[in-house]
Amino acid sequence: MNDLHVRIADWHKDYEELRRIREAVFVAEQAVPPELEWDAEDSDAVHFLACEGDYPIGTARLLADGQIGRVSVLKDWRGLKVGEALLQAVIAEAEKRGLSQQMLSAQVQATPFYEKLGFTVVSDEYLEAGIPHVDMVRSSG
Repeated sequence: MNDLHVRIADWHKDYEELRRIREAVFVAEQAVPPELEWDAEDSDAVHFLACEGDYPIGTARLLADGQIGRVSVLKDWRGLKVGEALLQAVIAEAEKRGLSQQMLSAQVQATPFYEKLGFTVVSDEYLEAGIPHVDMVRSSG
C-alpha cells in the first residue's frame, strides 16, 4: 500500500466506481437488498473514494447533517488502514464544513474500529438490513 490516497468523489463522474465497491461489499458480500443500499441521499451527499494509485478500493459518504455512511473497503484491502484513511478524510471534511458532531450507524462487529477514531456507542443494538448495528457519535474539539 504505497500509494493510498483519499479524495472527494463526484457522484456523477465516479458513480460506476462508487457503485462497484458498494455492490461488492454490501449487496454481494453482506446480502443487503439493492433497494436498501441506494437511496435519494446519494445525490446530495459528499462521497469519498480511497484509491491505491488510480484504482478505487473503498468509499464512504457524508450527509449535510454530519451523518457518515456507506463506509466500505473491498475485501482484499481490509486490514491495511484503508478504512482509517477514509474515515479521517470524512471527519476532516465534516469539520471543515462546520459539522462538529459526526454520527454513524455501525455494524456491531466494526464498533472497535470506530471507537479508535473517537466514536462512542449511543444506542442499543438494532437490526438494519438484517445486520446488527449501533448508533455512534463523535464530537470534535
